[in-house]
Amino acid sequence: MPTDRLFLVLGSASAAVAVAAGAFGAHALRARLAPELLAAFETGVRYHLVHAVGLLAVAWASSRLPGGAVAWAGWLLLAGTVLFSGSLYALALTGVRALGAVTPFGGAAFIAGWLLLAWAAARGA
Repeated sequence: MPTDRLFLVLGSASAAVAVAAGAFGAHALRARLAPELLAAFETGVRYHLVHAVGLLAVAWASSRLPGGAVAWAGWLLLAGTVLFSGSLYALALTGVRALGAVTPFGGAAFIAGWLLLAWAAARGA
């Protein structure tokens, strides 16, 4: 599958999962979680949705910019989503605070992905 189509599929699917997670948090978890755990879950949803849109940007950019940097940026955004949002979802649902130790690795992947996308755009211009 071409890279642009792959990231269009991944970004769209990720956005759908983020919306479903947000609805789950708003309707099923609001009465069940302590406020700080619900806030962690909501932060995970927010970053998940933003980075799903980022994957759509990667899909667009990969059809216009040469080289593999754009694809690497997409994989980093996807890894960031799994690590950052995934760890916050798991922390909120289990209450295991140690899972929060994974979250910064996801944040670092997000930052690296966005910087790599910016570098690829600047280099391709």
